[in-house]
Amino acid sequence: MAHRSRGDPRLTAVPVPARRHRGFSLIEVLAAFVILALVATALFNLFAISLNNVAAADEWSRALETAESHLEAAAAAQPLKDGSDRGESRDGRIRWVTTVAPYVPPGGDADLERATETLALRLFRISVEVVYVGGDGKSRTLALATVRLGPKNPT
Repeated sequence: MAHRSRGDPRLTAVPVPARRHRGFSLIEVLAAFVILALVATALFNLFAISLNNVAAADEWSRALETAESHLEAAAAAQPLKDGSDRGESRDGRIRWVTTVAPYVPPGGDADLERATETLALRLFRISVEVVYVGGDGKSRTLALATVRLGPKNPT
């Protein structure tokens, strides 16, 4: 094999015919649009689901806030008295029922019950049940309860 030097005229570059630059074919453009449409549809569905979840969380938060405030108000009332109270929000989407009743522990002992009859204090169960319309239009229920000590026979 013969060694050629840089100055050898036989080593000059032969011009290669320039390729014609062509755009994308119709099939490639259609495939790109189909892929773009699929991705966009998936993203829009994801955003729609996220917005529904935000709305549902907002309704649940409103219902929880309503339940907590009515439970706190009923538990703070002194003296505690048997009874119930009910109402609804201004927009009518949230209704609640607050109940105060004597509390009897489950599985209580009969002797213990007789012994507590002589005490001046007793346990009261305070409960709130909130019914609200969820983001999907269906009725949902949220219930909270607590136990407080109060005078047995308030005057």
